[in-house]
Amino acid sequence: MSDKKTVSVQENILSTNDMLAQQIRDQLDGAGVFAINLMASPGGGKTSLILRTIEALKEEMRIAAIDGDVVPVDVEKIAAQGIPVELINTGGSCHLDANMVMGVLPRIDLDATDLLIIENVGNLVCPASFALGVHANVVIASVPEGDDKPYKYPAMFRGADVLLLNKIDYMAVESFDVDYFRRGVKALNSDVAFFTISCRTGEGLEDWYTWLREHVRQQKPV
Repeated sequence: MSDKKTVSVQENILSTNDMLAQQIRDQLDGAGVFAINLMASPGGGKTSLILRTIEALKEEMRIAAIDGDVVPVDVEKIAAQGIPVELINTGGSCHLDANMVMGVLPRIDLDATDLLIIENVGNLVCPASFALGVHANVVIASVPEGDDKPYKYPAMFRGADVLLLNKIDYMAVESFDVDYFRRGVKALNSDVAFFTISCRTGEGLEDWYTWLREHVRQQKPV
């Protein structure tokens, strides 16, 4: 296959995905739902952040979740919090796409939802290319992964609306240069909302909750 034909196929795939993503956004906006696409490496802390967020906010807003995975382990943890959650069985795919989300969205009662959390596949490459129709792309990096992630995965950090640096309680035992990390992020995306957190200790999470509260409130029709 020629390079020209490969590029053409890729462009068609992304164009179709973007069209479906816009349809998802229209449904979310029509129902007044604020949605986030949560992305990270495996073990970065996606599920831990979701569980912490649910625990902190479920009494003040209606939360639902979609999880992309091959087994329902994380779905069961989320469901145990009393939150509606749907599994997208990715079949081993390295990312979610808009078509996958569109397939499960009818099973989410959007009229009874304020915040929709989509947990993407653990990967810092593929998910960056596929819009899901959400209002914010949220990327988690973690201290044990190293401070070079923005330099190695620029597309992911360039497209982030929110960046959470998780596991900051590991700073005492890990060699992590925060200034180097932030310089890499700023060179790619100077407008990203940046929070340092620990899902284990709870440090910094209140700032994240405040950000979510404000954006959920703004999404609601006047």
